[in-house]
Amino acid sequence: MRLLKRGRWQLLLKLTVVLGSLWILSLLSGSKTGWDPIYTLRYNWLDYTDADGGPEKVCNCSAILEGDREALDQAKLLTITKDFRKSVQIPDKYYINATKDCRKFKLSRKYLTFPLSQEEEDFPLAYSIVVHHKVQNFERLLRAIYAPQNIYCVHVDKKSEASVISAIKAITACFPNVFIASKTVSVVYAAWPRVQADLNCMADLYNASTKWKYFINLCGQDFPLKTNLEIVRMLGSLKGGNSLESEKMIEGKKWRVTLSHQIVDGKIQASGKAKDPPPFKVPILSGNAYIVVSRGYIRSVLEDNRVLALIEWAKDTYSPDEFLWATIQRMPGVPGSTWPNSKYDMTDINAIARLVKWQWHEGSQDSLDAVYPECQGNHVRSICVYGAGDLQWMLKQHHLFANKFDTDTDPIAVHCLEKYLRQKALAGLHFKHF
Repeated sequence: MRLLKRGRWQLLLKLTVVLGSLWILSLLSGSKTGWDPIYTLRYNWLDYTDADGGPEKVCNCSAILEGDREALDQAKLLTITKDFRKSVQIPDKYYINATKDCRKFKLSRKYLTFPLSQEEEDFPLAYSIVVHHKVQNFERLLRAIYAPQNIYCVHVDKKSEASVISAIKAITACFPNVFIASKTVSVVYAAWPRVQADLNCMADLYNASTKWKYFINLCGQDFPLKTNLEIVRMLGSLKGGNSLESEKMIEGKKWRVTLSHQIVDGKIQASGKAKDPPPFKVPILSGNAYIVVSRGYIRSVLEDNRVLALIEWAKDTYSPDEFLWATIQRMPGVPGSTWPNSKYDMTDINAIARLVKWQWHEGSQDSLDAVYPECQGNHVRSICVYGAGDLQWMLKQHHLFANKFDTDTDPIAVHCLEKYLRQKALAGLHFKHF
């Protein structure tokens, strides 16, 4: 009994010394609010660690992010190993079953169920996510960007496989601020339905009770490069402005808006008819589908008669998502817009919305013609599907999101980004309170 009591006293003494030392450190750090000795332990369960399991844990993410050649070679070897690629696949059925107990699902997947700061809580964001396959990609994206003060509209392509639709519906049903778009369409690449999918989410988000500040649209193969707090601060610095690609359309693309197009057997094709000029003689600018815009911009998209006329005119064009938002951004009177003068042209590199590596702009580091280094993954429709070797370069860029990622071809890139962003978010939380 005496030995037991002595052991308890020794343990208590050690704990007192540790807590006392931490209290002194808190005083030295200039804390004005006091220090909670349990605080630094409170959020450990939210961090992504190798102990969480998963085949990717064999990789050294810290070394990969530092560009260590041995770690990158190991990651590259794994991604081409058949057994590894098979082991990282999560079937749709898993999500359907796992979400039957939402509390357990959110706990095991380590979703953030509370705002990490007052600053973030006071600056809610609205997301539109358009998906048609790869449920695992979607769920990992949602987990990476999820915060309870934000609001998320998910548009699932009508022609998606039944298991995909069921799995995504099951995931969204676990969150009060995540929902399926009230109207869905069959998305056709380079045709109007791609724009309509975002328009449907824009309307749902604008009419929701959450008075969000900025709208960001994504697809299922995007992934963030910044924490929610970093995104909030970057958007706050825009002071109501928008950030998206918007520049003069090159001659080689003008046929997209001068010839009428239609959908035939699920594909877009030219009808052989010339289109009338755009309404109000608005100059058509070139851009892309992904944007970062203010609530006022979305209000104009839904209510401004000039914009509504432009939308109607654009419905039979080719790839309208690659000029519509860019053109609206240069219409005087649209909140956060810029003047149509070429002085205000903005490329995708200068905008913060999306980082994309196009194959024809890649090159070696000593090439003056290259816009960015060569893709370390593989290419799909001339777009780089990022590999782990792209991460070090990617995280030095100012963009909020990057495209494309694919857990089927390189899950390590996503895994290491997940860990990096979560640790960064929680490290900021610890530092603030310490």
